[in-house]
Amino acid sequence: MSLTKREQNQIERTLAATLTDACEAGKAEIVGFQWLTHDVDYQRFPASLRVIWVFASQAEQDAAIAKGQERLMQQLTAAALQVAEVSLENPAAHVRLDNEQQCLRADGGNWQQRLTRQRSGKR
Repeated sequence: MSLTKREQNQIERTLAATLTDACEAGKAEIVGFQWLTHDVDYQRFPASLRVIWVFASQAEQDAAIAKGQERLMQQLTAAALQVAEVSLENPAAHVRLDNEQQCLRADGGNWQQRLTRQRSGKR
């Protein structure tokens, strides 16, 4: 079933609000975490949804993973999606980690370009 523009806009607003709460919780608990964003192709929603947690550097991202904080990011994302009434079989599979350092190196700091390139499978 195809979503109308109105339905897409409503989902987008709800996701932005609930993911903002997850972001603020993450900033308080995860060293080096900076911000998060999401990416979705509404023709394949919700299966195409990706939530990207962004760190300042690769070292900070690696340190968070080493401390087991990736699980916390997955839990915060799952809670946000539940509040937004987005049903996914495995929300953790929709969580990605990235960092400013890699975006700058590979995409000149252009996050939109980076997300589009990653969505299309061109790494």
